[in-house]
Amino acid sequence: MVAAGIRAARPVGTVAVLGQDVIRREILGTGDDAGGHPVGLIDLAARYLLGQGFDLIIEGILNAKWYSQVLPGLVADHRGVSRSYIYDLSFEETVRRHSTKPVAKAFGEAEMRQWYRGFQPITDLDESVITADESLDSTVARILDDCWP
Repeated sequence: MVAAGIRAARPVGTVAVLGQDVIRREILGTGDDAGGHPVGLIDLAARYLLGQGFDLIIEGILNAKWYSQVLPGLVADHRGVSRSYIYDLSFEETVRRHSTKPVAKAFGEAEMRQWYRGFQPITDLDESVITADESLDSTVARILDDCWP
């Protein structure tokens, strides 16, 4: 919902959103990142979109074990401004927030429990932390201010 709020606030056709769930569940038909295919596809698509001049949001429950091998390189290779954000939320809060999303019925707590790994910052990224006390609107406003001052 944060990605949608950011895209809605920017000029049409300028912000692309790469959703991990879309890649895993809809394109590849799997529920996890095993095998590395979602990770590689996100890296490939991100590089293409950035090369075409899009502002890009990569979103999802990104397992540091796999994404720490891709995201720092993507940031290092990008010539423009890069910002990284990470939620520090309990599993219960993650499930509660998921229940407010349009995809809430597509998967639930059982599937999320398999993916959830807790707070996993990626060492080589300078990630800004988003906490449970920050609202959707304040999070969107914060990211817009950081990225498009």
